[in-house]
Amino acid sequence: MKVLILKNKNEIAKKVSEIILDIVRKKPNCVLGLASGKTMVPIYKELVKKYKKSGIDFSNVKTFNLDEYAIKENDRRSLHYFMNKYLFSKININKKNINFPNSKFKKYEEEIKKSPIDLQILGIGNNGHIGFNEPGSSFKSVTRKVKLSESTKKVNNVFFDYAYTAGIKTIMNSKKIILVAFGKDKAEIIKKALKEKITEKIPASILRKHRNA
Repeated sequence: MKVLILKNKNEIAKKVSEIILDIVRKKPNCVLGLASGKTMVPIYKELVKKYKKSGIDFSNVKTFNLDEYAIKENDRRSLHYFMNKYLFSKININKKNINFPNSKFKKYEEEIKKSPIDLQILGIGNNGHIGFNEPGSSFKSVTRKVKLSESTKKVNNVFFDYAYTAGIKTIMNSKKIILVAFGKDKAEIIKKALKEKITEKIPASILRKHRNA
């Protein structure tokens, strides 16, 4: 696993957006695994800025979002809403190429098998979760419905109990993975994920075994 330490979130946003755009340039029909949450906001803002300057074509790009709450997609609290607000409404992506896990999560898993993810972007929870794979999730897990931990509900400021998430095995099948974290509140869990025992108690720790993370 390669570790990059940059000065601040703006530098991180520039670096990650450049990597995304480079993949789109080289492979216009690439498959991107996307995450949501406040860590992703500066990245998507930078990506949109670069998109407008470069005119890169996203019309043939396919995306799979990591997770979604078990609520209606048009709910303002949904991750559909988040992605439309910060990214999808601002680039020329074909809406038919956008995928989220939902109650038909087995179909979502099959679609990823048909279109393997070229680049998966991840954030990390304070408890080490990736996607909504909470501590204790099996490293062999695939896309499924999960119960959110109380700590995740508190951090995300949500009051519903369930979500759909790509599994850890699903994530690990991606060709390239970038895990993004910034801020003092993420320092301790990053240290554990990078330095301590690889364990299902810290889901992100498995990324150290990925061939290109």
